[in-house]
Amino acid sequence: MDQAESSPSPGQPEPGQPAPGQPGRPAPKRDRRAEHEVPALRLEHPVVAGYDGSASSRNALAYAAGLSIRLGRPLLIVYVCSSGVYCEPLTGQVVGVPRDADALERWLLSELDQVTGHAEVDVHVRTRRGSPARELAAAAEEFSADALVIGAPTHIWHRIAGAVSGWLARHARCPVIVVP
Repeated sequence: MDQAESSPSPGQPEPGQPAPGQPGRPAPKRDRRAEHEVPALRLEHPVVAGYDGSASSRNALAYAAGLSIRLGRPLLIVYVCSSGVYCEPLTGQVVGVPRDADALERWLLSELDQVTGHAEVDVHVRTRRGSPARELAAAAEEFSADALVIGAPTHIWHRIAGAVSGWLARHARCPVIVVP
């Protein structure tokens, strides 16, 4: 019978090979980019709530907070703002509107406290720029969301055309819940 060979433990040199950093074996290479990158947020299957400050999005935020508590999942509030650039109507001047990220996060957390009554929820806040539908879908996919909760459209044209909720229902890779 043949005798089984044992393989070295991870991080251990193979038999007959010098250890890393010793003569005869080069030291392992380090990726310099990894040293300077900010660690990404690691959430496991959160409930994502799209929030824009409207009455229906406040209802959606309350529903999402309750859902995250019932499921035992974290709540990820995503606020999508425009590119921050607009044209001044009288002068035609292009104006960029900077947003204070800390103030925005405080505002979103205070909104959450108002709608949930200070319930114990594991909350994370993210702001994104661009198309609300695409950015919400991207956030839900990035974090493998269990659900994506948004408010129903309030403008009559959006109800007819579908806007964000219709696009998400067709393209998001998780359940989309639209709250009136």
